[in-house]
Amino acid sequence: MFKEKIDINETHIRLVTDLKNNSLKSYIYQIREQLNNYIQKNKDFLISFTPIKVEDNNIPEIIKTMEKASRISDVGPMATVAGTISQLSLNYLIKNKSKNSIVENGGDIALINNKKVICGIYSNNKILGNNIGFKLKPRKKPLGICSSSGKIGHSISFGKSDCVTIIGNKSSICDGLATRIANQIKEENSEIAINNAIECLERYKEYFDSALIIYKDNVATFGKIPKIVKTKDFKYNKL
Repeated sequence: MFKEKIDINETHIRLVTDLKNNSLKSYIYQIREQLNNYIQKNKDFLISFTPIKVEDNNIPEIIKTMEKASRISDVGPMATVAGTISQLSLNYLIKNKSKNSIVENGGDIALINNKKVICGIYSNNKILGNNIGFKLKPRKKPLGICSSSGKIGHSISFGKSDCVTIIGNKSSICDGLATRIANQIKEENSEIAINNAIECLERYKEYFDSALIIYKDNVATFGKIPKIVKTKDFKYNKL
């Protein structure tokens, strides 16, 4: 397996892949340029906190993917950008015959794995800390694992969650939904806040597989999440 860090302005990729000469950096430059060019002509796509309808059918794939994920999850297009870049990057690697690649972009992950993988969950929660993760079985189809937090990271969140993680087959949508659900965690009472988040999740359940919500002294799951393990019990390589 080959490891690489790709830093292009706001995009910070950590890549693990079975493809040595993958040219992913050039591909990311290309799609980022397409996004920047579109934003120059459509400023609302950058600043809106609600979905933006795209009238033009002749637009780059990154814009189409962000627009669809935004519309499904009821958030602004830029709330889906990190997951979209992860998703499109993984698709690029798969087209180049990858069977085992993990693309992590600021905590938003797209992966395909023919071996078991441990994916860490970082919430800085006082009880759980950062010592748990998902144990993922080998799979032949892409998987998205995206998180949003009101306390960690640079992304805008209107909630107070320690961590909301959404799992599904498209990381673009998972990214948007993680933001959408994390925005619901506003109440100081953690039980009420999480119940509000679960009620919101119900409205989007056709678009994802499962979810994990961590807030103060409460943890909730939705759907059948992967097995949770203590990451300190496993030896795995970090970039």
